Amino acid sequence: MSYEVVGIAVLWTFLYGYLIVASVDFGAGFFSYYTKRTNKNHITHNIIQRYLSPVWEVTNVFLVFFFIGIVGFFPSTAYYYGTALLVPGSVAIILLALRGSYYAFATYGAKDSPLYTFLYGATGLLIPASLSTVLTISEGGFVIKENGNVRLLYGELFGSLYSWGVVLLAIVSVLFISASFLTYYASRAKDEGALKLLRKYALIWSFPSILMGIIVFFLLSKRNLEHYQNMVDLWWMFAVSLAAFAIATYLIWKKRNYGLAFIMVMVQYFAAFFGYGAAHLPYLLYPYLTIYDGFTNETMAIALIIAFIAGLLLLIPSLYLLMRLFLFDADYVEGKKEAM
Repeated sequence: MSYEVVGIAVLWTFLYGYLIVASVDFGAGFFSYYTKRTNKNHITHNIIQRYLSPVWEVTNVFLVFFFIGIVGFFPSTAYYYGTALLVPGSVAIILLALRGSYYAFATYGAKDSPLYTFLYGATGLLIPASLSTVLTISEGGFVIKENGNVRLLYGELFGSLYSWGVVLLAIVSVLFISASFLTYYASRAKDEGALKLLRKYALIWSFPSILMGIIVFFLLSKRNLEHYQNMVDLWWMFAVSLAAFAIATYLIWKKRNYGLAFIMVMVQYFAAFFGYGAAHLPYLLYPYLTIYDGFTNETMAIALIIAFIAGLLLLIPSLYLLMRLFLFDADYVEGKKEAM
């Protein structure tokens, strides 16, 4: 296995970690706002706050690792994506800053501020929508290179059915992943009211998530036939994803094994996410950039691979310890103990 493949595999693993952890966070923000607007906030507020209090500070660690790594391993991405994503990337950074302001001020001060609650809920949907632009652009046809300059075709981007399909897929996936986890968390907290409501949300968003995945899969055939055919060749990975989705939905519907149900949701997105990524290789940006173009030198590649694997091996136990000390501590999850 080449250094290029190992490098992108490590980075894709970090991005998957961000997909799961951030989805729970973003979805929790939307559900917090939605339940407040529908006068059901008193049912879910404690569950959501108990999850967010010890976790929100580390959510973006995966994303930071990914962006540092993608530029370190593949310096040419800074030239292509840095120019093309100047506006979409700036929007995402602003939204992340607004979300951070909620944590900084609303969590520690103005808890009942309607403005902060709205920003918290809105950014929960807008951030994944803006970040999904990267995956859309990577399929080609949205970026052109003229006279050495890279330019993003905004008309093509906003007028593409595939582009909007990816945005909708990102949003419904966030809501499904978050609702599935929070359902499990409510069951651990023995909070029947929150469990009933969050289970309802998980079931509501389950069908749109798988439906949009199928729609985007077929829209890809019109956008990038080569990538689509590669995904068809890896059909078994998407079959695993579909089977995991069926198991997760069945368990939630039957009101049993919520922890296993969430693990199946993770397997669902793991199989689909890595199937999509493997089918995309060797391209980072159709048709201009592959993982072999502008790859860093061998010495730097080895150093980065070692550093990032070490970082992953450090990050995963840290998250596990955080969960054991707070999220899944019997007293904390039932609200008998506060986070430090």
